[in-house]
Amino acid sequence: MKKIYLGLLGFGNVGSGVIKVLKTRGALLRKKLGCDLVLKKVFDKDLRSKREISLPREKLTSDINQVLNDPSIDIVIELIGGLHPAKEYVMQALNKGKYVVTANKALLAEQGKEIFDLAKQHGKTIYFEASVGAGIPIIKSLREGLAADRFRRIFGILNGTSNFILSAMSESQVDFSQALAQAQKNGFAERNASLDIRGIDSLHKLIILVYLCFGKLVNLNDVFVDGIEHISLLDIIYARELGYQIKLLAIAQKEGFELELRVHPTLIPQGHLLAQVRGINNAIYVSADLVGDLLFFGPGAGKVAAASAVVSDLQDAVLDLQSGLFRRKFTAIEDKSIKRLRSIDQTYCRYYIRFMVIDKPGVLAAISGVLAKFDISIASVTQKERKRSKAVPIVMIIHEVKEKNLRQALIKIESLKVIKESPVAIRIEQI
Repeated sequence: MKKIYLGLLGFGNVGSGVIKVLKTRGALLRKKLGCDLVLKKVFDKDLRSKREISLPREKLTSDINQVLNDPSIDIVIELIGGLHPAKEYVMQALNKGKYVVTANKALLAEQGKEIFDLAKQHGKTIYFEASVGAGIPIIKSLREGLAADRFRRIFGILNGTSNFILSAMSESQVDFSQALAQAQKNGFAERNASLDIRGIDSLHKLIILVYLCFGKLVNLNDVFVDGIEHISLLDIIYARELGYQIKLLAIAQKEGFELELRVHPTLIPQGHLLAQVRGINNAIYVSADLVGDLLFFGPGAGKVAAASAVVSDLQDAVLDLQSGLFRRKFTAIEDKSIKRLRSIDQTYCRYYIRFMVIDKPGVLAAISGVLAKFDISIASVTQKERKRSKAVPIVMIIHEVKEKNLRQALIKIESLKVIKESPVAIRIEQI
């Protein structure tokens, strides 16, 4: 039986998961593919740390050249993460005529054009199912299952760490720092979780989805991003009382000739399926013209889920290699009707706003007066407590407003002597 030789870059969490799947499901894959998948070399700078799965010493190397310069290795699996040296390794693999499987969303989002152009030049393909949603088959669904559809909008809970933190705050009534510590203890967050909680990980994944759906490879700096680190337990509780859950949402929607892209905490009605997504799970809500609305749901983190997607890509790579096919996996048709990206200042949303104020007569009138000057209409207002010795919260829901107007109003309100803290404003989406 023919053998296909693999080189794995990165013996970390996901890398260990891939090795485990190749070991435990080898017979199944052999029947499906008609060949043996042989893991020839595993590269990692750290070969001393203990893993839950072991490999013969001769399969391990800290010399990248033993993978990239080995002519017998047909497919390189890049699971190092980050931009460098991952980019250089991927490009070297392509220059050596190898197929590449990667789960590296940051690399594709920031350097995708250069990498895919090089792959095309060499008649090779990049496979990247695990880059978004871990085990959720969202890439194949968008690229193949919805090949004839035109897309209207995407709403995604794309980061398992942030979703776990917000879920823990809501369900266990703990503050942000406690929820983050719990995520780290359970292995759902890195020691430095800044990319997750600041929304950057979700941004990388959104850029990949936007390219597949709208054919636009967007610059990171052109997308508004706000993380969850400023979300308090108070806001979680008040939002729930008002019938909402707070989620870190990645949004892409076509509005006329403009494409609107943003990543930020969002109030979602409790009755919507996205509001029910708990723990490390991810969900992607897609609206398209032929199929209507679809929701893809599943574990957005975890080595086994990610390994499942990597092995799925391996299957595609092997089939392409055996048949000599070149399929441009990252090719999308550009939506020519989209002329520009909409600035965040020009977007319109409903808002939840919390003010911490001195409890005295005239406070609400002062706040309402400023809002009125910027054409901002109040839908509802609640004063939660009465403690004259301390600041008390006033919670408002405001009707749809232009972002620029709201920001100007909040700056004015924050300067009022009765305001004790910076106002908290969180967008509301009626999905």
